[in-house]
Amino acid sequence: MVDFAARLFASNGYHPTSVSDIVDCLGVGKGVFYWYFESKEELFRQILMDAQRDLRSAQRQAVADEPDPVRRIEAGIGATVEWLDANRHLFVLLEFARTEERFAPVIRKGEEQAVADALPHVKAGITAGLIRHDDPLVLAHAILGTTDHLARVLMLEQGHSATSASAATVSFCLEGILSPATAERRLGRAAS
Repeated sequence: MVDFAARLFASNGYHPTSVSDIVDCLGVGKGVFYWYFESKEELFRQILMDAQRDLRSAQRQAVADEPDPVRRIEAGIGATVEWLDANRHLFVLLEFARTEERFAPVIRKGEEQAVADALPHVKAGITAGLIRHDDPLVLAHAILGTTDHLARVLMLEQGHSATSASAATVSFCLEGILSPATAERRLGRAAS
Protein backbone atom coordinates (compact mmCIF):
# COMPACT_ATOMS: atom_id res chain seq x y z
CA MET A 1 0.00 0.00 0.00
CA VAL A 2 2.79 2.44 0.91
CA ASP A 3 4.72 2.10 -2.37
CA PHE A 4 1.52 2.24 -4.41
CA ALA A 5 0.36 5.37 -2.56
CA ALA A 6 3.79 7.00 -3.06
CA ARG A 7 3.53 6.46 -6.81
CA LEU A 8 -0.03 7.77 -6.85
CA PHE A 9 0.95 10.88 -4.87
CA ALA A 10 3.88 11.47 -7.21
CA SER A 11 1.81 11.18 -10.37
CA ASN A 12 -1.39 12.94 -9.20
CA GLY A 13 -0.10 15.22 -6.44
CA TYR A 14 -0.57 15.00 -2.70
CA HIS A 15 -3.57 17.32 -2.42
CA PRO A 16 -5.67 15.87 -5.26
CA THR A 17 -5.07 12.27 -4.15
CA SER A 18 -7.62 11.05 -1.60
CA VAL A 19 -7.75 8.00 0.63
CA SER A 20 -10.62 6.81 -1.59
CA ASP A 21 -8.37 7.06 -4.66
CA ILE A 22 -5.74 4.92 -2.96
CA VAL A 23 -8.06 2.19 -1.71
CA ASP A 24 -10.15 2.15 -4.91
CA CYS A 25 -7.03 1.61 -7.05
CA LEU A 26 -5.86 -1.14 -4.70
CA GLY A 27 -9.29 -2.76 -4.61
CA VAL A 28 -9.55 -2.71 -0.81
CA GLY A 29 -11.90 -1.00 1.60
CA LYS A 30 -11.17 2.12 3.62
CA GLY A 31 -11.12 -0.02 6.75
CA VAL A 32 -7.89 -1.62 5.55
CA PHE A 33 -6.33 1.81 5.09
CA TYR A 34 -7.43 3.06 8.51
CA TRP A 35 -6.19 -0.14 10.14
CA TYR A 36 -2.63 0.97 9.28
CA PHE A 37 -2.89 4.77 9.08
CA GLU A 38 -4.95 7.39 10.87
CA SER A 39 -4.91 9.76 7.89
CA LYS A 40 -3.52 10.51 4.46
CA GLU A 41 -1.06 12.85 6.18
CA GLU A 42 0.27 10.05 8.40
CA LEU A 43 0.71 7.80 5.35
CA PHE A 44 2.60 10.57 3.53
CA ARG A 45 4.88 11.16 6.53
CA GLN A 46 5.61 7.43 6.60
CA ILE A 47 6.49 7.50 2.90
CA LEU A 48 8.90 10.40 3.50
CA MET A 49 10.57 8.75 6.50
CA ASP A 50 10.90 5.40 4.69
CA ALA A 51 12.40 7.15 1.65
CA GLN A 52 14.95 9.01 3.76
CA ARG A 53 15.90 5.84 5.61
CA ASP A 54 16.34 3.93 2.35
CA LEU A 55 18.46 6.74 0.88
CA ARG A 56 20.70 6.78 3.98
CA SER A 57 21.11 3.02 3.70
CA ALA A 58 22.25 3.34 0.07
CA GLN A 59 24.70 6.09 1.03
CA ARG A 60 26.15 4.14 3.94
CA GLN A 61 26.52 1.02 1.84
CA ALA A 62 28.35 2.99 -0.89
CA VAL A 63 30.97 4.39 1.50
CA ALA A 64 31.36 1.44 3.87
CA ASP A 65 34.58 -0.10 2.56
CA GLU A 66 36.33 3.05 1.29
CA PRO A 67 39.29 4.17 3.40
CA ASP A 68 39.82 7.55 1.63
CA PRO A 69 37.49 10.24 3.07
CA VAL A 70 37.32 12.21 -0.19
CA ARG A 71 36.41 9.07 -2.11
CA ARG A 72 33.76 8.35 0.55
CA ILE A 73 32.26 11.80 -0.09
CA GLU A 74 32.38 11.17 -3.83
CA ALA A 75 30.78 7.72 -3.40
CA GLY A 76 28.11 9.20 -1.12
CA ILE A 77 27.22 11.83 -3.71
CA GLY A 78 27.09 9.16 -6.42
CA ALA A 79 24.87 6.91 -4.31
CA THR A 80 22.56 9.81 -3.54
CA VAL A 81 22.13 10.83 -7.17
CA GLU A 82 21.69 7.21 -8.30
CA TRP A 83 19.07 6.62 -5.58
CA LEU A 84 17.19 9.80 -6.53
CA ASP A 85 17.24 8.73 -10.18
CA ALA A 86 16.06 5.19 -9.41
CA ASN A 87 13.33 6.54 -7.13
CA ARG A 88 12.17 9.60 -9.04
CA HIS A 89 8.66 9.27 -7.66
CA LEU A 90 10.08 9.58 -4.14
CA PHE A 91 12.42 12.39 -5.24
CA VAL A 92 9.36 14.32 -6.45
CA LEU A 93 7.63 13.73 -3.11
CA LEU A 94 10.68 14.82 -1.10
CA GLU A 95 10.89 18.02 -3.13
CA PHE A 96 7.15 18.67 -2.66
CA ALA A 97 7.36 18.01 1.09
CA ARG A 98 10.11 20.60 1.44
CA THR A 99 7.56 23.27 0.42
CA GLU A 100 4.71 22.13 2.68
CA GLU A 101 4.71 23.49 6.22
CA ARG A 102 3.31 20.29 7.72
CA PHE A 103 5.93 18.06 6.04
CA ALA A 104 8.97 20.36 6.01
CA PRO A 105 10.03 19.29 9.54
CA VAL A 106 10.33 15.68 8.32
CA ILE A 107 12.59 16.88 5.50
CA ARG A 108 14.68 19.05 7.84
CA LYS A 109 15.16 16.11 10.20
CA GLY A 110 16.36 13.98 7.29
CA GLU A 111 18.72 16.75 6.16
CA GLU A 112 20.13 17.04 9.68
CA GLN A 113 20.83 13.30 9.61
CA ALA A 114 22.45 13.57 6.16
CA VAL A 115 24.75 16.34 7.42
CA ALA A 116 25.58 14.29 10.53
CA ASP A 117 26.40 11.32 8.28
CA ALA A 118 28.70 13.43 6.04
CA LEU A 119 30.44 15.24 8.88
CA PRO A 120 32.87 12.45 9.91
CA HIS A 121 34.06 12.10 6.30
CA VAL A 122 34.60 15.86 5.96
CA LYS A 123 36.44 16.01 9.29
CA ALA A 124 38.63 13.04 8.30
CA GLY A 125 39.44 14.76 5.01
CA ILE A 126 40.41 17.95 6.83
CA THR A 127 42.56 16.03 9.32
CA ALA A 128 44.31 14.20 6.45
CA GLY A 129 44.98 17.50 4.67
CA LEU A 130 42.80 16.49 1.71
CA ILE A 131 40.04 19.05 2.32
CA ARG A 132 40.65 22.71 3.05
CA HIS A 133 40.65 23.66 6.70
CA ASP A 134 37.22 25.22 7.07
CA ASP A 135 34.17 24.73 9.25
CA PRO A 136 33.29 21.06 8.59
CA LEU A 137 29.62 21.71 9.34
CA VAL A 138 29.45 24.39 6.64
CA LEU A 139 31.21 22.07 4.19
CA ALA A 140 28.82 19.19 4.98
CA HIS A 141 25.82 21.49 4.44
CA ALA A 142 27.35 22.72 1.17
CA ILE A 143 27.76 19.15 -0.09
CA LEU A 144 24.15 18.32 0.81
CA GLY A 145 22.79 21.53 -0.73
CA THR A 146 24.80 21.18 -3.93
CA THR A 147 23.84 17.54 -4.36
CA ASP A 148 20.13 18.18 -3.82
CA HIS A 149 19.98 21.27 -6.00
CA LEU A 150 21.97 19.90 -8.92
CA ALA A 151 20.11 16.58 -8.86
CA ARG A 152 16.78 18.42 -8.96
CA VAL A 153 17.76 20.86 -11.70
CA LEU A 154 19.77 18.49 -13.86
CA MET A 155 17.67 15.32 -13.57
CA LEU A 156 14.11 16.40 -12.79
CA GLU A 157 14.01 19.69 -14.68
CA GLN A 158 16.51 19.20 -17.52
CA GLY A 159 16.40 15.42 -18.03
CA HIS A 160 20.13 14.73 -17.63
CA SER A 161 21.30 11.26 -16.68
CA ALA A 162 22.25 10.34 -13.13
CA THR A 163 25.83 9.84 -14.34
CA SER A 164 26.16 13.39 -15.64
CA ALA A 165 24.35 14.88 -12.63
CA SER A 166 26.64 12.96 -10.28
CA ALA A 167 29.76 13.99 -12.20
CA ALA A 168 28.73 17.67 -12.15
CA THR A 169 28.00 17.52 -8.43
CA VAL A 170 31.25 15.78 -7.55
CA SER A 171 33.21 18.17 -9.75
CA PHE A 172 31.71 21.21 -8.07
CA CYS A 173 31.99 19.84 -4.55
CA LEU A 174 35.61 18.80 -4.98
CA GLU A 175 36.90 21.55 -7.28
CA GLY A 176 34.62 24.55 -6.75
CA ILE A 177 34.19 27.27 -9.35
CA LEU A 178 37.78 28.39 -9.91
CA SER A 179 39.91 27.04 -12.74
CA PRO A 180 43.02 25.22 -11.53
CA ALA A 181 45.24 28.11 -12.74
CA THR A 182 43.11 30.69 -10.92
CA ALA A 183 43.04 28.60 -7.76
CA GLU A 184 46.82 28.24 -7.87
CA ARG A 185 47.29 32.02 -8.37
CA ARG A 186 44.93 32.78 -5.50
CA LEU A 187 46.64 30.26 -3.24
CA GLY A 188 50.02 31.74 -4.21
CA ARG A 189 48.81 35.23 -3.23
CA ALA A 190 47.38 33.92 0.03
CA ALA A 191 50.70 32.28 0.91
CA SER A 192 52.76 35.44 0.29
